[in-house]
Amino acid sequence: MPEGRIDYLPLSMLNQLEYCPRRFWLMYVCGEMEVNAPVLEGQYQHERVHAGGTSWEGETLVHRRVYLWSDRLRVAGFADVVEERGEVLIPVEHKHGRMGRWLNDHIQLCAQAICLEERTGRPVERGAIFYWKSRRRLWVEITSDLRIRTEAAVARAFALLEEGRIPPPIEQWARCRDCSLEPVCLPREVLRLQSLELEGR
Repeated sequence: MPEGRIDYLPLSMLNQLEYCPRRFWLMYVCGEMEVNAPVLEGQYQHERVHAGGTSWEGETLVHRRVYLWSDRLRVAGFADVVEERGEVLIPVEHKHGRMGRWLNDHIQLCAQAICLEERTGRPVERGAIFYWKSRRRLWVEITSDLRIRTEAAVARAFALLEEGRIPPPIEQWARCRDCSLEPVCLPREVLRLQSLELEGR
C-alpha cells in the first residue's frame, strides 16, 4: 500500500473501484496491471488524445490531456478531452470497447466534471464518453444522483485504504470474465478457500 496518508486519489481509480473494489485494490495498492490484447489496443487508441495540446475544431476549442483536481474530494488526474464552447465546458472520456452494463465510466466522468467546476467556477451539466468499438459518443447528464454516487465512491475508496485490507472477491462472474486481472485475483479459488476455512477443513 502507498506509504503515509493518501492525499489525492487518481481519478481513474474511481472507475476501477466502481467496477470492483478488489480490482481497485490490486491496481492501486498492489500495482497489478495485466496488459492483454484489449488493454494494449486501448493504449494505442489513447495515443493521439494523450499527446496533449489545444486545437480548434469548428467553433469548439478542444483541450487534450487536461490535468484536473478537486481539493474538496481529494482526487486528481487527467481528462482525455475537455471541449470548450463559449462558456460551456464538456469533459469527454475515451474508452476502449462498448458501453458496459455498469456505471464505472460515468463515475469517472462525473468526477472530472466536479473537478472542472472547482477549477473554473463554471457549472458542468453534461459530459460524454466516446467508445472506440462502437465509434459512438454517449452523452451523460451530470445529475445530482450521479454526483451523490460519485462522492460516495470517493468516500468508499478512502475508507478501504484506511482499513488497509484487500476486499474479498465479488460474486458477479460476468464482471470477472471481462476483467484483465482475473488471473491475478483468482476470485473462484479465493472464495473456495475461504469457504473451506469456514467449514474447518
